[in-house]
Order: sequence, then C-alpha cells, then structure tokens
Amino acid sequence: MKRRLICPRCGNLVETYRNPFPTVDLIIRCEATGLPKGGIVLIKRRNPPHGWALPGGFVDYGESLEEAARREAKEETGLRVFDLRQFHAYSDPNRDPRQHNISVVFLARARGRPRSGDDARDCRVVSPDDLPGPLAFDHQKIVEDYIRFLRTGLRPDNSSGP
Repeated sequence: MKRRLICPRCGNLVETYRNPFPTVDLIIRCEATGLPKGGIVLIKRRNPPHGWALPGGFVDYGESLEEAARREAKEETGLRVFDLRQFHAYSDPNRDPRQHNISVVFLARARGRPRSGDDARDCRVVSPDDLPGPLAFDHQKIVEDYIRFLRTGLRPDNSSGP
C-alpha cells in the first residue's frame, strides 16, 4: 500500500509504503523419553494475543528465515532444532489481529525437553491430535495442514478459489 505524504521540512511529496511483516513459525517434533510419540512443541504466549501457539516470531533485519527459525526455537523453547525444512507460507492479512504478518512455517526436529523462555509463559509437547485449543493466530489451521500432510503427503493448497 502506497501513501503520499508532504514532507514538513521541504514541502515535497514523499511516497511511503506499508508492507506486511515477515515472521516464522515452527512445528517442532520433539524426541525424548516420556514425551508423546510424534508430539509437537507448543508455547503459551506471555504477550497478547494470549493462548497456545507454535513457537515463532519476527524475522530480524539481516537475518535469513532459517536463522530466525533457529533463533526463535532456542529463545522460546530452549531447544536447538535440526532437520529444518520449509513447510508452507501463510499470508492471510487477517491471520494476526495486530497487523498483516506473513509467516513461513518450518518443520524441525529436536532432542530433549522444551522449557519456556523469552515470550513463552509455558511450553509443552502435545499430540497434534490433542491440542489445547483454540490456538492463537491461524495456528490451528497450520497444525491441521500438517496432520493432513503426515497422512497424505500433500502440502497445503495455495489456491484461493475454484
């Protein structure tokens, strides 16, 4: 979205752009004794919007998507992830009530037990079929897409209509 403003100093027209913010989210399969087989990591958000969510956050300037995913996983869950792979991008302008965010979702694995940190009040491993819900943002849809992918091997559909 482009807007034109008048510079208060020189009076010239200046064009400004309002663009979506890039974010990453992770579906982390955690491998440790006593955790649900095939379980994924969820965090309970410390900041609004509250609720359970996939670990993730904003991409910092100068940071790749992969670097952001690894950093966010470490900050929010204490886990070092491996086998990081892009799953799908989610871009619905209404997916986040705060502003238009575009998220690239990654699949990853980790060993050990997650512990909450940074923006997370709590952290746990849950079966994708038994989520504490509803999840924040569009994370319920993302997990449903992930379950469908596990069952069928088909990635989410990018089409927006017939």
